[in-house]
Amino acid sequence: MDTVEQGANAHEHHHGYISRKDDYLKRLRRIEGQARGLQRMVEDEKYCIDILTQVSAMTKALQAVSLGLLEDHLGHCVVEAARTGGREADEKVREASEAIARLVRS
Repeated sequence: MDTVEQGANAHEHHHGYISRKDDYLKRLRRIEGQARGLQRMVEDEKYCIDILTQVSAMTKALQAVSLGLLEDHLGHCVVEAARTGGREADEKVREASEAIARLVRS
């Protein structure tokens, strides 16, 4: 085993969303389908309000994924870093705060 592999194994890290990865992928595929449907609606010159209704549904679906990922990040990555303390904890809290701010603005 070379040094890179040893280093990777020694500090193996799992992202907080891993336990729900299949659910996230399923949701994202559904959202991808919604985006294709929106394109078809515009191509087919559907009524504006109908398109906006679908945009709203897609936005809500993306927000649900975002909130789930944020919850997983806080519950796993941030908590784990807080247990360790120090610079890593500060960095994870800063990252989470910035992510929350972006979500609030969107």
